[in-house]
Amino acid sequence: MASPRGAFGGHVAAKGGPPGGILEFPTFKGRPGWEFTDISALDVESYSPVPAVMAACGTPSPATASLWDLPAPALPAGVTVTFEDDTTVVTVGRGVTLEAPLPLNVIVPDGTLFNQRTRVVIEDGAHGEVWEQLLSDGDCLLNIATELRVGDNASLRYVSGQNLSEDAWIFGAQHATVGRDARLDWVALGFGSRSGHVLMQTRLAGEGSEARVTGAYATHGSQHIDFDTTQEHAAPNTTSDLAFRGVLQDRSSAVWKGNIIVDPGAQKTDAFQDSRNLLISKRAHADSIPGLEIQANDVRCTHAAAVAQVDPEQLFYLRSHGIPEAEAKRLVIEGFLAALVERFEAGPVREVLAAALERRLALILG
Repeated sequence: MASPRGAFGGHVAAKGGPPGGILEFPTFKGRPGWEFTDISALDVESYSPVPAVMAACGTPSPATASLWDLPAPALPAGVTVTFEDDTTVVTVGRGVTLEAPLPLNVIVPDGTLFNQRTRVVIEDGAHGEVWEQLLSDGDCLLNIATELRVGDNASLRYVSGQNLSEDAWIFGAQHATVGRDARLDWVALGFGSRSGHVLMQTRLAGEGSEARVTGAYATHGSQHIDFDTTQEHAAPNTTSDLAFRGVLQDRSSAVWKGNIIVDPGAQKTDAFQDSRNLLISKRAHADSIPGLEIQANDVRCTHAAAVAQVDPEQLFYLRSHGIPEAEAKRLVIEGFLAALVERFEAGPVREVLAAALERRLALILG
C-alpha cells in the first residue's frame, strides 16, 4: 500500500516499525506539534487507497452534507484547472481576474485512504477566488497537502472547509506564500471528522504583503479538532491578521496553536493573532496556545486567547426578557461567531459563511 504524504511531513509508515528512510507515526505527547492529538487508534492499513475523486467546478451529490453550493463559473482565458494523479492545479495567469469563485469539491468514499494535493497559483497582477470543500461518507482517512502561491501585486481568497463524516480522520499540511504588495484572504472551516491535525503556514515573502486568516470550528460528541498555524513575516512592511473561533459541545475538544515569526530584517511588521473558544458543555475542552518569535526590533506583534463558558449574565438578561433558555443560548453563540462573519464585506461571501455556521450550530445544538 502506498503511504500517505504531506500532512506528516513525508512518507508515513504503518504501525509495527518503518523500513529505512520512512518516518514513524508521530507519538502522542512525544513529538512537537502532536502533544494534544492522540492517533494511536488510527490504523492506516484498514483503509484502501483510492485515486482522486475530485469534481472540479461542479456540485457534490445530494447525499453529501455540503457546506455551500456554488455554480461553476465560465473560466476566462488565462485560467486553467488541471488534474495530475492526486494533484489539482489551479492557475490564474498574469494580469487575469477570475470574477466568480471557483469551486473545488473533494468527496471521499467510505473505507478509503485519500491523498489529495491542491496547488493554487495566482500569477503577478492576477486576482482570483477558490472555494474548496472536503466531504465524505463513513469512516475514511483524508491526507491533504495544499500550496497557495500569490504573485506580486496579486490577490487570492481561498476558502477551505471540511464537513467530513464524524468517523473520518483528517491530516493536512497547508502552506501559502505571498509576494510583494500582494494580499491573501484565507478562510478555514473545520466542522466534521473524528480527529486529526491540520498545519496552516502563511509566509509573507514580499515587502508590503498582507494576509488575513480566519478560522471557525464547531464540534460535538467526542470530536477532536487540532489547528497549528504560523504567520511568518519574511520581508519588511508586512501585515498579518489571524482570528480563530470555536464552539464546543458535549465531550468534544479542540486545540489551536499559533505562532508569529518575524525574520531578521522584517522591520515594520504588524501582526496579530486571536483565538477564542466558547464551551457550551462542562465536559468540553479547548486549548489556545499563542506564540511569538521576533528577530527584528521595529515591529508590532500582539496576541490574545480565551476559553470560556457561556456567560450566565447574558443568558439571564435574555431570559428576563421572555426568551426561552435554548433560544437565549443560541443567540449568545451566534453573537460570539458574528465577529468572524463581520470580517468580510457584505455580500455573497458573508452570506455563505453565515449560512454554513448557522447550519452547523443547528446540528450541534439539536
